Amino acid sequence: MSRVVQYSRFGGPEVLEVVDIATPTAPPDGVVVEVRAAGVNPIDSKLRSGLRASPPLNGPRRVGSDGAGVVSEVGARVDGWSVGDEVIVRGADGAYATHVVASPQQLVAKPQDLSWEQAAAIGVPAGTAYQALKSLRVGRGDTLLIHGGSGGVGQAAVQFARAWGATVIATASAANHARLTELGAIPIAYGPGLVDRIRAVAPQGVDVVLDAAGTAEAVETSLALVRDRDRIGTIVLGARAAEFGIRAWAGGSPVPLTPQEQSLRREAIGAVAELVAKGEFEIEISRRLPLESAAEAQRESETGHVRGKIVLVP
Repeated sequence: MSRVVQYSRFGGPEVLEVVDIATPTAPPDGVVVEVRAAGVNPIDSKLRSGLRASPPLNGPRRVGSDGAGVVSEVGARVDGWSVGDEVIVRGADGAYATHVVASPQQLVAKPQDLSWEQAAAIGVPAGTAYQALKSLRVGRGDTLLIHGGSGGVGQAAVQFARAWGATVIATASAANHARLTELGAIPIAYGPGLVDRIRAVAPQGVDVVLDAAGTAEAVETSLALVRDRDRIGTIVLGARAAEFGIRAWAGGSPVPLTPQEQSLRREAIGAVAELVAKGEFEIEISRRLPLESAAEAQRESETGHVRGKIVLVP
């Protein structure tokens, strides 16, 4: 038997339940992965609550898209993967589980030096940060402002941008400033006077902004500091991006990711895995919880104050 987290109605974290089902078998063009860890992402809660549009519920719906584990069965038409391979899973259906079915395109080999928890934490945060910064053309000589720098996406974005030669300023609460400094960013407290504080540390000006916070302050500050709105992007306020004339990826955006943007998100996973394994990229795990604590994990994620990533361990 396999254990999975699912919900049968939209609502708060309490609608999540852990149930036993028959262990899935591999389809001809897919594999089964025995999950060692699953990443908890904000989108998981938004889909469960109905805040993010999704198809009508016609039965139980499983949760989670990011994970890591060991291939336990391989479909007849699958080449390149074998039973026993250690893999990172991105974009799967129902990664909060002991077993998940995935396509070969959703798999990346897990380096041996990468922990299960770190591997499960890569998918959505690193893929989002990598694609957004590439789309914003962040590079050497740029000064990048990140709103919400201490979360999973924010920390990944800081490290990518620094590796590409940009100066990074990141907003966060005072408790997270030391972490951002460790990653190479200039930390700034959000709140009244934010624009003046940023100008004080960046007299040369700000060239580009990534909004991972979604607050009114983040938008107002971005518009005040950057004239070229094509270099302001949000991953949170997608539904309202056109109202401000800024760019958006997911986050409720009515404009789907382009094939190139989807390719960038896939490209990020392997790149980050190798960098982490070599000690050149850090993934902070804030909490490790058992699968049965999925509701607690999502409840904490919804506070918006998680530093790093929460992972579930079956």
